[in-house]
Amino acid sequence: MKKIKAITGTKWFSSFLWIVLLIIAWEVGAMVVAATKRTPENILPHLYQIIAAAFSGKKVTGDMTAVQAVLSSAGLTLIRALLGFIIGAVIGFLFALLMKMSGMVEKILFPYLMLIQLIPVLGIAPIILAITGDINISRVIIAAILSFYPVAANTLAGFKSVEQEKYDLMFIYAAKRRSLYTKVLIPASLPYLFTGFKIAAPMAVTASILVDTLQGDGGLGCLLSQSLKHAMSIHVFWLIVFFSAFLGIVISKVIGLIEVGIAPWRRRV
Repeated sequence: MKKIKAITGTKWFSSFLWIVLLIIAWEVGAMVVAATKRTPENILPHLYQIIAAAFSGKKVTGDMTAVQAVLSSAGLTLIRALLGFIIGAVIGFLFALLMKMSGMVEKILFPYLMLIQLIPVLGIAPIILAITGDINISRVIIAAILSFYPVAANTLAGFKSVEQEKYDLMFIYAAKRRSLYTKVLIPASLPYLFTGFKIAAPMAVTASILVDTLQGDGGLGCLLSQSLKHAMSIHVFWLIVFFSAFLGIVISKVIGLIEVGIAPWRRRV
């Protein structure tokens, strides 16, 4: 009994249990969908069929297999998402810095930042495209728009989390305002900043995929749209879904490792 409690009490057991439950639910759903006999093929295949498609040498588009097509399209999407994320993160940090320096700037900017964040990606994409006139630039801009708000909001929260005692200490030492930011405020905001990164990075990838579905010209979203329209195997659709989920997990872990290296004093839960 003690061994069972020890096993069930471990961190990995709950994750393993959820994975098993999800697999069971998936397979039940796949059997229900298969019983409807949809054409030209079932939209929800069994997991073993998706895994088989990943290792299959069958060509699904041109001279590429399903995995090759996904990885080739992923390269285009990730480059755009990365550029947008970097631009959005830098702008978000600078905006947070400006809002911390001036309460008036915060009152003016923050409501508009929230308003921009609430605009649906599918609604803003055609507007950005019409303004820029370039598909690739519009994709980067949209990824940047979705990235900068989480970074700005979390960084600003980090600045505001600094205790009054630290301000008083810097005042006692007659520290300059620059030293206050470089030695107190910015280091204190790093855990919040990385939290913003963890939110913004997957959002940038998601935005890039969504815009690809609207504007074409390569990318995971374009491939996703083609597979849904049965221009190729539906297994490609699910490979993209699983690949995107795996990518989100990897991005979060990588950012976490960078956080540990840069800010070992990161906030503990």
